Amino acid sequence: MDARGMRCPWPALRLARAVRTGDTGTAFVLLADDPNVAGEVAALAATHGWIVSATAGRFDVWTTPRAIQSLPNPA
Repeated sequence: MDARGMRCPWPALRLARAVRTGDTGTAFVLLADDPNVAGEVAALAATHGWIVSATAGRFDVWTTPRAIQSLPNPA
């Protein structure tokens, strides 16, 4: 989901809503440019046991280990 231009806590809230309404084992991509998003996403991930990989405003979030296989490999 694209949350660029949104300020915290909105990007993290959008991610949490997407995960809550998504299928179990889904991989999510959050695009955000607020410098505080990394801390918000890390806190959500720690609370819920998600796996997060972050690079340059892109947060790949896996809700279960099975979801890691569903995210396309960037070329």
